[in-house]
Amino acid sequence: MEKLESDLLRTFLAVAQAGSVTDGAQRIHRSQSATSQQIKRLEAILGQPVFARHGRGVVLAEAGRKLLPIAQEVTGRLDAALRDMSQRAVTGKLRVGIPDDHGRAKLSQILSAFMRHHAQVELEVTCALSTEFPGALEKGALDLAIYEVEHPKPHEELIYADPTCWVAASHRDFSGEEVLPVALFDHACWWRDVAIASLEARGKPYRIAYSSQSVAGVIAAVDAGMAVGLLGRSSLHPGLTVAGESLGFGATPASKLVVATGGAQESAPQAVMKEAIRNAFLSGV
Repeated sequence: MEKLESDLLRTFLAVAQAGSVTDGAQRIHRSQSATSQQIKRLEAILGQPVFARHGRGVVLAEAGRKLLPIAQEVTGRLDAALRDMSQRAVTGKLRVGIPDDHGRAKLSQILSAFMRHHAQVELEVTCALSTEFPGALEKGALDLAIYEVEHPKPHEELIYADPTCWVAASHRDFSGEEVLPVALFDHACWWRDVAIASLEARGKPYRIAYSSQSVAGVIAAVDAGMAVGLLGRSSLHPGLTVAGESLGFGATPASKLVVATGGAQESAPQAVMKEAIRNAFLSGV
């Protein structure tokens, strides 16, 4: 009877994190065919598929969702044991930028996973609006950051895609409004630009009824019935309803959450933090 090997688990994690066999193979520096064979072997051992096809990529099947935390724990423990026994502990200082709205949900999970195995690294975390993060990376003020873009650049690794939509409070009907009240971010950012472009494409009068620096502020205004707002589907809750089509809005692009590092060469603290971030967002899918 074949047994699960750490190599198979690492291949599984690489494909799961990348969302495709091709991109997963690149992460572990193997050919696509070799990676596919590893996945097939893993599925043969388990007796069920770990992935299901989705467009041009793959998503976790039921068995894959069950295997994911086990694979993360096993490979994490093996890596920690190797570092401890070979006395190659990761050290240094790492300055990290995490968006305020995503940070509240994920920050503790990321930090817990990172510090469990890399307690000798000094962390300096900025949890705030992410519009300044790319510039901070370029200037050397941050070593690693998570932020939102519409189209990731080659150096930006996609970790989460969140479809956007216009939403309203379930108890509020805006269909009769001649001038549509909207809630927007009060600073220049991807979200504000996309919202205004969508409003202009709609071709009907609107007024900015509420401005906020955060997603939480926009949600509060929408919840109160003051205005409609452009939000990610991950922000929806039972008190909100998708109202874009009924109000004449067209489709809006997905928000792409990416992670990027500063500096010419990726350091050991940067590499292990990126892994913790990947695992945190992957486990939340």
